[in-house]
Order: sequence, then structure tokens, then C-alpha cells
Amino acid sequence: MTGKTRVVVIGGGYAGVMAANRLMLRDDVTVTLINPRPDFVHRVRLHQLVGGSDDAVVAYQDILADGVRLVVDTVTRIDAAERSVTLAADGTLGYDYLIYAVGSGSAESSVPGAAEFAYPISTLEEAQRLRLVLDAAPATAPVTVVGAGPTGIEIAAELAEQGRRVTLVCGGVLGPYLHTRGRRSAAKQLAKLGVTVIDGSDAKVTGVTRDAVRLVDGRELPSEVTVRTVGFGVPDLAARSGLSTDAVGRLLTDETLTSVDDARIVAAGDSAAPSGLPLRMSCLNATPLGARAADTVLSRIAGEQPENLRQSSYAQCISLGRSAGIYQFANRSDVAVWLHIGDALGAKIKEFVCKGIPNHLAGEAHKPGSFKLHRLPGGSAKRRQLLRAHRVEAPVAADRAV
Repeated sequence: MTGKTRVVVIGGGYAGVMAANRLMLRDDVTVTLINPRPDFVHRVRLHQLVGGSDDAVVAYQDILADGVRLVVDTVTRIDAAERSVTLAADGTLGYDYLIYAVGSGSAESSVPGAAEFAYPISTLEEAQRLRLVLDAAPATAPVTVVGAGPTGIEIAAELAEQGRRVTLVCGGVLGPYLHTRGRRSAAKQLAKLGVTVIDGSDAKVTGVTRDAVRLVDGRELPSEVTVRTVGFGVPDLAARSGLSTDAVGRLLTDETLTSVDDARIVAAGDSAAPSGLPLRMSCLNATPLGARAADTVLSRIAGEQPENLRQSSYAQCISLGRSAGIYQFANRSDVAVWLHIGDALGAKIKEFVCKGIPNHLAGEAHKPGSFKLHRLPGGSAKRRQLLRAHRVEAPVAADRAV
């Protein structure tokens, strides 16, 4: 290669922005960040957008390094052979290295009526649409939230705190990630806010209509506004471009986050599946993965062997309205442990984390290489153990299928 090394980053979320900023460590690199919106979406605040306490948007000028070129457009295809991407509105763009950080969104639902009458909220536009719907609905209108992961719990609490009549349909247990103690804490606060929680084996939705939600046991819940928070999917760009993906559509990579098909393509965030064993979709993982992806590209440019992925810190933050929350600790296998921080202190920690994320990105923009969380000691041995278990289980599952 002659001249500067061209790096294109697809996706301006947590992983993409971190990667783009970190690449500014080298003066001989040009970085182009392609994103469909002109502003950064702070996804962990989308429930607040719906509730009216935040707009969930941050200006790129506040978190993106000055040297990064922002292109507001959508990539429709990656041509690995030609090392170029096709843009929806503005031709093609060549690259020497590509970082694939397209993120995640709402998965399609097979439940009858869900597509027509239930509102997903995994993107800025979906959350803005739901906010308008709620503003137009009477304050007494029954609201049903389907799905009791972090997003479902947060939306239910946010709306109930405003005096809305909210029912949370879990589809199983409340807060599947939470430890039993954390789950009890969440249930207690939801009850305090007046949320009706329906959990257990009968808490599965079989149909959604304009004014009701039908459960598997035949019950019908009145619902003027139904919110769907079940499941995340990833864009199909990698698959459409002929790159190897997992069953969900995440780009398959090795432990350095390099595509199994092309050493010039590196993945980060929710759309990456290292060794077919992806990390949990979350901001907690996306930001360090962005830094790791950038380090991989920088190592390859320098002619060095990139380091393998490691993750040594796991947790989950959930807000329960504006005055309570949960910080759930976990072990290095990303399994929740008994320790959690709840109530008002939990809310303060959640707000500290939400404010800290843009600060991490801005810090990397001002001083590339300053982010260190993906380099914390530990995590490598546990990752190797998980990979060994994964490789043993995969052939067993295949044998059973045969």
C-alpha cells in the first residue's frame, strides 16, 4: 500500500465510534465513519426518550475525533474482493481495512398481529414513534409491555412512574439475567410503581390486536398501547455481501475479531460473533469490542500479530424509574451473582454509567489510546475455557441433529 491507510467503519454506535476514535492513534491512517443518522443515538436512554426525560441523542462533534470523516449514508453492500462498500445515496467508497459495527435492532416477531399493533423500541425512530403514540393516548389508557428483559423493565417502570396503567408480560421470568435476589428487588420496585407483572409459563403472548394482548392460556389483556421489547436482530448486510455469519446474522470472526473470510475485515459490537461464541448484546460489551477491533487493525497495519479477545468485567444496569435502579454484578462467565445494588443507590449508579459512556467516547476522541477497559487483567483464561466447552458442545449438538 502507498500513502495513508484507508479505514472505513460501518456503524456509528458505541463500538463504531470507539473504534474510529482509537484509529486516530496513527497519523498515516484516514478514517471514515458511515452512519445513517447525523447524530449519535445513546441507546441506553431510549426508554427515557419514550418517558420524556431525555432525547437519547448526542452530537457527534462532542464524541467523535476531529480527524474522523462522518458520512451520513447507508451501506448496501460490501465487496470484499474489490475492498469497497456501496452506499445507498453516494456511489462506492474504497478501503484498506473495514470495521463492521452495524449494531443490532428489533428482531421480527412471528406473533400474529405484533407487526401491525405492537411498537418496538430498539432504534431512535421506533422510540420517537412510540412517544408520539403515548402522547396521543389518554393517561388512563392501558399499556402492555411484552418482554421483561432490561428494556421491558425500564419502559414499564418509566411509564408507570408517570401514572400510566402498565402491565408487564414476561414471557417467562422477570429479568432473566438477574440473580434471584436482584429479581426480587426489581419486582418489589415495580409493584411499588403499580406495574402488574405477569410471569410464569402462561405469560407468553400468542396474539396482538389493536386493543388487546392474547396469552397462551386464553386470557386477553386490554391494551390500547402495546410495546414489544422481545428479541434483538442484526442487519443482514454481512450475509447479503457473501460473508460468513452465525445463525442470527452476526459476522463470524476469530478471537482477534477478524472475519473468517477476509483479514481486511474486522467486526465489533452486537454484530460480531467471535469464534461463534458472541458476547451478550450490550453497551457494556460493545464499547470494549470497538477498542479491540481498532487495536486489531492497528496491529495489522504495524505488521504485528493482534491480541485475542478477553473480557473480564460483567454486570447489568437497569433503571426502575427515575428514583430507583439495580446494578447487578456477574462473574467472568457473565452469569449474575447474588450481589446487587438497588433502590436509590442503584439509580445513581445507572445514571453515572449512562453519563460515563459518552465521556469514554469523548475521552478517546481527545486522547486516542486512553481507553483501557478492554485490557483489564484476567478474562483470557475464562474465555479459553468457554471456547473449549463451546467446541465440545457443538459436535454433540450436530451428532444429535443427525
